[in-house]
Amino acid sequence: MASIRNVKKDIDYLVSDVISDCYTYMYLHGDQNKNQVIEIIENAVNRRNDFFRRANNPGKGSDRKQKREHYRSIYRDLLSTADESFSKLSELTK
Repeated sequence: MASIRNVKKDIDYLVSDVISDCYTYMYLHGDQNKNQVIEIIENAVNRRNDFFRRANNPGKGSDRKQKREHYRSIYRDLLSTADESFSKLSELTK
């Protein structure tokens, strides 16, 4: 099982990558779709906070198998959230 520290680093990396791409889009396209891009950023930051809360609180008294499944679910949700954010941003570029 990965350490909680590595889980948090992965969360930060993916969310910062989404935010970086959003700012790059706003730099290249100016005010075009600015509100939608800001909405993507806000959603990513809110989800990041939720992932950190979940990573810090795996459940008291949980056995090892339950904790592994808990962190796997965090990774699944993280990847789906990042994919969803990138998809929304790519839709704006069309």
